[in-house]
Amino acid sequence: MKKLFALLLAIVMVVSLAACGATTDGDKVGADAGSVYWLNFKPESDGALKELAAMYTEETGVDVQIVTAASGTYNETLIAEMDKENPPTIFVVGNTAAVNEWKDFCYDLTDADITKELNDEYKLYDADGKLCSIGYCYECYGIIVNKALLKEAGYEIEAINNFETLKAAAEDIHARADELGFDAFSSNAMDSSSSWRYTGHLANLEYYYESVDDPDAWKECPAEIKGTYMDNYKALYDLMVENSTVDRKDLAAGGLDSAAEFKDKKAVFYVNGNWEWSGLSEVFAAEDLTMIPYYCGVEGEEKAGLNCGTENYWAVNAKADEADINATLDFMKWVVTDPEASAIAVGTFGVMPYTNAVESTNPFLAQASAYASAGNYTMPWVTNFQPNVDAYRETLVGAMNTYNADPTDANWELVEAAFVAGWATQYAAVNE
Repeated sequence: MKKLFALLLAIVMVVSLAACGATTDGDKVGADAGSVYWLNFKPESDGALKELAAMYTEETGVDVQIVTAASGTYNETLIAEMDKENPPTIFVVGNTAAVNEWKDFCYDLTDADITKELNDEYKLYDADGKLCSIGYCYECYGIIVNKALLKEAGYEIEAINNFETLKAAAEDIHARADELGFDAFSSNAMDSSSSWRYTGHLANLEYYYESVDDPDAWKECPAEIKGTYMDNYKALYDLMVENSTVDRKDLAAGGLDSAAEFKDKKAVFYVNGNWEWSGLSEVFAAEDLTMIPYYCGVEGEEKAGLNCGTENYWAVNAKADEADINATLDFMKWVVTDPEASAIAVGTFGVMPYTNAVESTNPFLAQASAYASAGNYTMPWVTNFQPNVDAYRETLVGAMNTYNADPTDANWELVEAAFVAGWATQYAAVNE
């Protein structure tokens, strides 16, 4: 994974300002000298984190509480929890917009012991140089493929290397779904449990290719975007929803389980990321699956790789009691240095960028590294720049639901407006 580490180090888009100020970790705490409350961002990691919490409490006597926000509700959950008498001591500040919103609540991690364990520069600073948050995992996403079903349908994974070949396979499989007993794509619900796959992850292809055209404009969050690659976004989105287990007109209602469909071998393609491996490994061996890029018809995409980055950055609540801050810092260091604990954490997160964390065995991250080693370009998470992210995505979901209900050119213009003009609107809302 060292090649992936090096690549991600080179491409990560974070605010890189000189750090200032100094803090130190507290002494080891006991059962009555502080507690930990982690407001977890990743629902799929809830079980693993509660296992870690129980282990730590048993070893140290320190109480560790894990509360997991429902998918797509993290920001509103965080706002509500921060207003309570015992707010989170660990929370996620995953991009520059979040730093601007939560910087006053962020403890300066510059001199924390856990920061010294970082082996890559996954750090987010505020404008004054305070280290507000530090990355705790690397991730990748794209299109997960069941190679056996693909072959059963008459296609080899090696032959799919651009949008044209992906489109031909997906449309043919969908047309023969009754005969084959499976479809091309698993469902693409647009409720909060799933819509982030399209308003966040899939949207990244448009932002990424814009940033390639004009890298200077994307050194920080731009005030507006051009929408140059909206046709490519539309082409891939339409392919996913038109060649799926569920009719696009039914996607707005949600309540679908794309992962279960894929595990039940009802679809060849599943739009998601490496964090799904833990669940998929209950059914599949590593060699059964692979992950391919977001092929969308751009020139030269035969050399595309996966979307790699993270929005998972730990922040420590500066307004918590000192004993709780110290307990939290000790717990965080234990997670990334204790062999058994880090094995559990890496098992759910994929890769942790810390010197003493165990090595990842996640096959999708290995695939990301293989693409990079073969000279393919990696698509960093430019989507982390989305301004006023919840409002931006909510508007986009509404437009996409209208389009799915009646996929006309006029309704697609609503999607484009939410995507492009909506960016400028939300940027202005948080930067006026």
